Amino acid sequence: MTRMTRRGVLGLTAGAATMVAAPAAAAGGSRRAVTTIVIVTGANGSAAGDAELTLRGHRTVGVELPGHGPGDGQFRRSYQAPQDLAALATERSPMAGVTLDDYVEATVRVVRRAARLGPVLLWGGSMGGATLNRVANEVPRLIKRLVYSSAFCCVDLPSVADYLQTPEAAESMILELSGAGIGDPAVIGATRSNFRTSDPDVLAKLKQALCAGATDAEFLTMLNGMHPDESAQVPLADARGRKDTWGTVPRTYIRHTRDRVIPPALQDRFIAEADRLTPRNRFEVRSVPTSHAADTAGWAATVDIVDELARR
Repeated sequence: MTRMTRRGVLGLTAGAATMVAAPAAAAGGSRRAVTTIVIVTGANGSAAGDAELTLRGHRTVGVELPGHGPGDGQFRRSYQAPQDLAALATERSPMAGVTLDDYVEATVRVVRRAARLGPVLLWGGSMGGATLNRVANEVPRLIKRLVYSSAFCCVDLPSVADYLQTPEAAESMILELSGAGIGDPAVIGATRSNFRTSDPDVLAKLKQALCAGATDAEFLTMLNGMHPDESAQVPLADARGRKDTWGTVPRTYIRHTRDRVIPPALQDRFIAEADRLTPRNRFEVRSVPTSHAADTAGWAATVDIVDELARR
């Protein structure tokens, strides 16, 4: 969950992705191929593009992951105020049975369509990194660059869950997010979070974990853009990038130096493992002083980085 998370991921505003069909003119009147930036959300997010990147001349499109569409039924009546907590704790989720394979299939479809128009930059945050790895295993030749914003990048260990058990994850506050959890995943078929809780202690912990430096207004805007349900299977799936496929694609890692969900030590482990696997194709590393869900300044800095990468 990054601010990509905040605006649909954890909420890049739930909304349709923006596609610009006409190529932009470069300085001096010459024309360049327009890059399509394909965005994969982190946990609990929605599909969305980015208006600023579109205004800078790129196409941007968010991948609508299975179970996260507007018609999939995540936002049910029991989630509205006043909430029916008994129903919310037992109603079956549209995410039941959704796997990482499903996320990959949906993303590959978008990448294939985008690649018909020109270069593709595939960008993901947080748990979205698992999808990036697997998509690059499937269609490496269709991807100009992979960009990870404080995202999981499984190399030596198979899954997101495995990395959360490592010493580098010891300072992670991810368990604080469970305070918003409701219901039994075995009954619901997914993990469910009540992000519309009014419990001040839970809200304080969520803000501290996700975006301690944000204003309350930013934090609540992010929280209210998040889907309550997420797949319980995706964090357990094998998401390793393969040397001969994923390892051939140029990649950039945008470190969030104030991240308390994926601590910098864990981000650095991802980078080091990947570089050992493909020493001739190492991560280009950038750092942004922001939390897991980027604040306004952190998001602006990230957009500048992605803009520059897309212009190469």
